[in-house]
Amino acid sequence: MSPVRPAPGGPAAWRPTTALGRALVVGALGVVGALLAGEPAVVVLAAPFVTLAALGVVHRPTHDPVLDSRLDHLTLREGVGTTSRLSLSDAEDAEYLVRVTGQPPYVVMRPSGGRVGRLLVDGGVPEVEISPRRWGRRMLGEEKVALYTPWAGYRFGPVGIGGQWTRVLPTTAPYDSRAEAPQPLGLVGAHRSRRTGNGTELAGIRPFQPGDRLRRVNWRVSLRTGDLHVVTTRAEEDTGVLLVLDALADHGASDGVDGAASSLDLGVRAAAAIAEHHVRRGDRVALRVVGRGHEQVGYGAGPRHLRRIQDRLATVRIGAAAEPDSGVLQLGVTGGAVVVVLSPMLAEPVATVAATLTRRGVAVLVVDTLPPDPRPDVPEDADATLAALAWRMRMVERSVVLDRLAALGCPVVAWRGPGTIDDVLRRLARRARLPRVVGR
Repeated sequence: MSPVRPAPGGPAAWRPTTALGRALVVGALGVVGALLAGEPAVVVLAAPFVTLAALGVVHRPTHDPVLDSRLDHLTLREGVGTTSRLSLSDAEDAEYLVRVTGQPPYVVMRPSGGRVGRLLVDGGVPEVEISPRRWGRRMLGEEKVALYTPWAGYRFGPVGIGGQWTRVLPTTAPYDSRAEAPQPLGLVGAHRSRRTGNGTELAGIRPFQPGDRLRRVNWRVSLRTGDLHVVTTRAEEDTGVLLVLDALADHGASDGVDGAASSLDLGVRAAAAIAEHHVRRGDRVALRVVGRGHEQVGYGAGPRHLRRIQDRLATVRIGAAAEPDSGVLQLGVTGGAVVVVLSPMLAEPVATVAATLTRRGVAVLVVDTLPPDPRPDVPEDADATLAALAWRMRMVERSVVLDRLAALGCPVVAWRGPGTIDDVLRRLARRARLPRVVGR
């Protein structure tokens, strides 16, 4: 942020305060009245005002200060704070400083309200601690600063200082899953494959064949049968995880990271937790946002790729897209991938995508992100009774959609933090190993 340099005589220059003007007027009137009336007592009453006016004029400033405000961090997580620091130069004439920081939604500050004042000779420039409480892009650090000379004779400002755009990443709850992927298909990873290979999971024991490694020989079975037998193991592969986030609408009220969560809050935080878990296990993770922004991140792995996903989640915008994302091929689903749909299941395109992929044999898991007690937004001029009736009808339609998905074999589970999808992934993995009848 560039330093603020006021123009001479401009709105940010040193100007006499109201206190100085009042002291000059009252002192002058008292002295003149005492001379005209011949009353020395009036001079005694006006003496304090004359003294204050004289001290204020004596400390008249000669230099215009230069202000510069900066934040310690431009990327934060929900609930984590940063410090807004103000630097001054050419401020030898100032004695007292006042900072008033703007408070955008979902932001808390210390001191409360972002207002602080201090004598510069006591402890230097005061600092303001800022903590965003919800993910997204926030303009932090906007403030107005005023300086006062000794005896409050002159005031500099208030000067408006622009803030800095800060990216607030969604918080990730402690999430760890030991469930294996339903259909792993990759090079190397931590999931058991259906094919044999070099791994640690026992697949069976078979007779020795040319090319088998001697360290795989099972001597106990070989001595009992009289023929060499080797141990076969399952290969360990990685899998592709596609996260589909529904950002067409946001249902429920959001009170930040410490309060109630809306449907989009639950979806964004759940996506961040699932992505972090699978990236740490070495899986390939992709993100697709169904909404106005069309945020999308291709398959990848590693900490840098995880940061890309978190950055995209922090910039999710609510609203319907120009064209409904009902096309299955647009999701880029590949063989062996697991599709995790995070949605309140109130939009028809999202339900259509989940049903179509399930019919194709893709492992699909729907995470229901609708809050337990959602409060729909009702316009002031709307009838509350009709709005409540419409919402109940919408909930009935939603329950029908969820029942149809369950009948197709697509599990639906509500997000409740760590361990939410473990049991579902285990069932999908067991179902993937069963023989399947294919019609021709």
